[in-house]
Amino acid sequence: MTEATNAVLECRGIARRFREGSSVLEVLRDVNLSVAAGERVAIIGASGSGKTTLLQILGGLDDPDDGEVYVAGEAMHAKNEVRRGDIRNRHIGFVYQFHHLLPEFTAAENVAMPLLIRREAMAPALEKAGELLARVGLGERLAHKPGELSGGERQRAAVARALITRPALVLADEPTGNLDAGNGRHVLDLMLGLNRELGTSLVIVTHDHSIAEQMDRVLVLEDKHLVDASQ
Repeated sequence: MTEATNAVLECRGIARRFREGSSVLEVLRDVNLSVAAGERVAIIGASGSGKTTLLQILGGLDDPDDGEVYVAGEAMHAKNEVRRGDIRNRHIGFVYQFHHLLPEFTAAENVAMPLLIRREAMAPALEKAGELLARVGLGERLAHKPGELSGGERQRAAVARALITRPALVLADEPTGNLDAGNGRHVLDLMLGLNRELGTSLVIVTHDHSIAEQMDRVLVLEDKHLVDASQ
């Protein structure tokens, strides 16, 4: 097995194919990416180009047909689902276009969930969640359930949930795509601020070029390959 570098995230030779009846649809071919600690990377590309598929592979939510994925030096592609889940919980935060908060739990409980999954006691987990929610402007909304929050508030809570474990890496799929301009700006500023403070690496899939321009690198997924837009 090839050894990983010190990169927070690295993938090598990633390929992904889907079978549709008797035909095979190739989505990704020989995709390579290395992300350093604290680095901010945008991935852009046409709709249907495979951006979300790539992000799911990077986070261990989908298996590549070929290639290797390393997160914090651990070979995600070589682990079983239980072990991958543990790596995700320790090292990765996810932010999606839709918040995916659990409707039956309060904002504080939703944000604390990753800590509870790793069997941290309820009281300290909720205390940490409350502190982080206060920092994203939701200190007065801890006991509110998702249905009682606005769209922007729900997405800020989702960002807090992604960052509660202080992950080495955040993978974000169109994190502002379901928000108006003002709330989108707020959520992005929050992610960039915590990136600077915590040194968390960001990989953001986006169609918004104004977001991409604020990243350290912009990569384009086209014709199944990942290409550096600056080259």
